[in-house]
Amino acid sequence: MTENLTWVPDSCTLPTAERPLRVAEFDQLFADSLQHAERVDARTLDLTLDPEAYEVVADLTARESECCSFFTFTFAGRTELRITVPPAHTAVLDGLTARLPR
Repeated sequence: MTENLTWVPDSCTLPTAERPLRVAEFDQLFADSLQHAERVDARTLDLTLDPEAYEVVADLTARESECCSFFTFTFAGRTELRITVPPAHTAVLDGLTARLPR
C-alpha cells in the first residue's frame, strides 16, 4: 500500500524513499509510548510519552530536526515533548497529529 504523504513539505531533505520509514517510526512511537496528546494551537502539539521511551524520542526528534529544520522539539523532563512549527508549516503538524492513535 502506497501512503499519501502530501503533507510532507518540499523543504524536507529526507530522501523521498525514506519518508514512509520515518513516518512509520513516529507511528510506532505513538503506538508504543504515547500517553496523552493535546493540540494546543495550530502551531503546537504537546505529547506525554512513556519515560522509558526517552532515548528513542530524543534520537528520532534529533534525526527529524536534521531533515526538517522548521520543527522545534522541546523536552520537559523525560516525558513531556512539545512540538512547534512556524505558521507556514501548520499543515505538517496537522499531518503528524492525524497519525496519533484515537
